[in-house]
Amino acid sequence: MHPPILIVRDLWKSYAEIHAVQGLSFEISRGEFFGLLGPNGAGKTTTIGLLSGLIEPTQGQILIDGIDLFSRPMEAKAKLGLVPQSFALYPTLCALDNLVFFGRIYGLKGNRLKERMANVLEMVELTDRADQPVATFSNGMKRRLNIAVGLLHEPEILVLDEPTVGVDTQSRNAILESIKSLNRSGVTVLYTTHYIEEAQRLCDRVAIMDQGKILALDSPDCLIRDLGKGIIRLDFNRGIDEKFLDQMKHIGFVRVVDDQMRIIHIETDQMDQASREIWELMKSRQGLLKTLDISEPNLETVFIYLTGRNLRD
Repeated sequence: MHPPILIVRDLWKSYAEIHAVQGLSFEISRGEFFGLLGPNGAGKTTTIGLLSGLIEPTQGQILIDGIDLFSRPMEAKAKLGLVPQSFALYPTLCALDNLVFFGRIYGLKGNRLKERMANVLEMVELTDRADQPVATFSNGMKRRLNIAVGLLHEPEILVLDEPTVGVDTQSRNAILESIKSLNRSGVTVLYTTHYIEEAQRLCDRVAIMDQGKILALDSPDCLIRDLGKGIIRLDFNRGIDEKFLDQMKHIGFVRVVDDQMRIIHIETDQMDQASREIWELMKSRQGLLKTLDISEPNLETVFIYLTGRNLRD
């Protein structure tokens, strides 16, 4: 394992009585592809704001390559590239002019700036569109230009906040290939996404958080091995009664998803046996079952097991 490029120690952020982030502690190794997952309201956005120096913590410490982010912010931020979820671009300017503007903010100029602009445009496959106004770009092209801006100053760690949201499949694949290539070249990546299959495919390690806390942190394979259970999702045409719910509890761990008791999840590591038992129970209840969906153990079932919610909830 390489030395950590990012160290987070006992990080808190509170707003009056609301604790958005509660005692986060973790490290990201140099060259690692690190995923941060959580449902809406889990504290991911606040955490990204803290790690990029946009939000001041209530307490705790963040070190980027050994430099304290809040006592030496300019030095620390120079090592970090931020690609926000919203487009940080000027739509009336062309791609080159956007890069010139942000490059000068980073302190780049002259031949060095020209060289970096050419490099990042090639990385995100926008060289042939460099002179066109950003307003004419598709969402996928804007996402790629967003990444190019974050890479201009050659950061050692790149923070990507949902970089594939709202783009078509072709653009999404192009973005993911660009990010994988960057990581292979040595750039450390901190990645948040609402597409859990991306995290399972790309990340060396994943932190799953909810209610401001990290619930689990490990490689996707280890999380699936240690916490993964199959999930049977049952959607009924009407609410079930307590007697039927108790019968379901003999099959596996039951989680009631809605207040009307119309949707339940059964978590089990005995999928075949559980499925047979469910069908036996349903024989005497014709018309009750609306849909049944089975998910084998994967990172999504781990996520649901830990948080009780889907990633996009």
